[in-house]
Amino acid sequence: MDTEYIREMNQYPTIFLSFADAKGSQMRIVKCIKEQLLTAYRCNAHLLKDPDMFDKPKFDLIMKGLSSLDDGSLETIDQAIAYLMEKCHQYYGKKVMLIIDEYDTPFIEAHVGNVYSEIHSALAGLLSSALKDNPNLQNAMLTGIQRVAKENIFSGLNNPEVRTVSDKAYSQHFGFVKKEVDILLKYYGLECSDEVKAMYDGYNIGGTEIYNPWSILNYAKNHKLIPYWVNVSSNQLIKKAMEEIRKKPETHGEHKSGFETKYEELIEKKQVETVMDLQKCFYEESDAVSLWGLFVNAGYLTIKQEKSSTYLLEIPNNEVAEEFQRLTLNYLNKDYDIFTMMMRGLYDKEPNVFIENYRDFLLNSTSYHDLISENSYHTLLLGMCACLYADYEVKSNQEAGKGRYDIVLQSKTSKFPSYIIELKYLKKEEYDKHPKLLKEKCEEALRQIEMNRYDITLSGQIIHIALTHSGKDVEMLWKEA
Repeated sequence: MDTEYIREMNQYPTIFLSFADAKGSQMRIVKCIKEQLLTAYRCNAHLLKDPDMFDKPKFDLIMKGLSSLDDGSLETIDQAIAYLMEKCHQYYGKKVMLIIDEYDTPFIEAHVGNVYSEIHSALAGLLSSALKDNPNLQNAMLTGIQRVAKENIFSGLNNPEVRTVSDKAYSQHFGFVKKEVDILLKYYGLECSDEVKAMYDGYNIGGTEIYNPWSILNYAKNHKLIPYWVNVSSNQLIKKAMEEIRKKPETHGEHKSGFETKYEELIEKKQVETVMDLQKCFYEESDAVSLWGLFVNAGYLTIKQEKSSTYLLEIPNNEVAEEFQRLTLNYLNKDYDIFTMMMRGLYDKEPNVFIENYRDFLLNSTSYHDLISENSYHTLLLGMCACLYADYEVKSNQEAGKGRYDIVLQSKTSKFPSYIIELKYLKKEEYDKHPKLLKEKCEEALRQIEMNRYDITLSGQIIHIALTHSGKDVEMLWKEA
């Protein structure tokens, strides 16, 4: 076979680096980068045997910096990649292919660990010297989920191509397409069933339907249909980003921020229409637009539809939905173990298990200042219930019967009951004067559910739940319809 691509194979010296493991403390990040560079130098040790081939003082300075694995500094190795590329070019007579996988992981980890200012300039210098105006570079390919712009790593490059998850070019290479999954799973005695599709499929990359490759490979290996993928670096960045958005001035008080409103819509409907930018870097421009872009680039959301000025985004599959449980609870500052027991109470129709853990939840995992209106509790419960979406269709504030219910959990199977949850709220001064009002308000809420026939569209077993709150106090009535 003689093609343009075949003629290019094995024609260029290649340097491959992966910063995927550059995580943790500043020392750990720097150590991983240096270990990658040392490995690249060892792989090309034959280039450096001829003393005429290299500048010894420069080489010694670089090697001294690389060998100091635990000093937490990149200051003396800014030319390490560029120098090795120069030697490769001299030795082979051909320019170098440079590949860096997850180039942005050290930047992300430094931001999450609050050491960004300590290493970002030196790290940017290391990359810039290899990429910009380098006569020894044939082509470079970098992968990542955030485009680092502040340090001008990519400015001045000769016609760089930036491909995001919305581009058609190379879309089939972001993961496995259906045909590849069929062949792979068949080889391992498995099939691409509806359950496999629901768990690992759902990504729209430039119009191509893509399965998560890491998860498919692990499923083929282990024969267990469970979540395998969680990008820990992006998970930590997203958690920190959501906390930063939450702390912005417009998120305080009773009124919700634009992001909070959109996030509630996402966890309720599993999709949201919003403005985003795939090429903005959150830790350089921390706003909702860059955060939604981070969600997509990191694989937590996918683009269902691209409109003129907005995107319709959705949770791609059940595997990611499970991770959204943890993200949502982290966003709400909630305890995952107590939450799990609460949800178990719903699945098993155990009112005491549900309310006891819910009370613990309010007492131990919430701030009194966050619980200032009925809407506060609605947001809290909706965020938790949305995590049940594999088994329930979660609805909020929709018309049914003669009115609008607060929350409905419509079971997708006869195995579990459906729930109608109606909320009431008492101000502290009212509760202090008349504590019995909590229960009376619950009775009122149950009557409201029944009189307005909120369950008219539901079938099978139905349970009505009335919850009345005042600060961290709550009363519940549970009634099977």
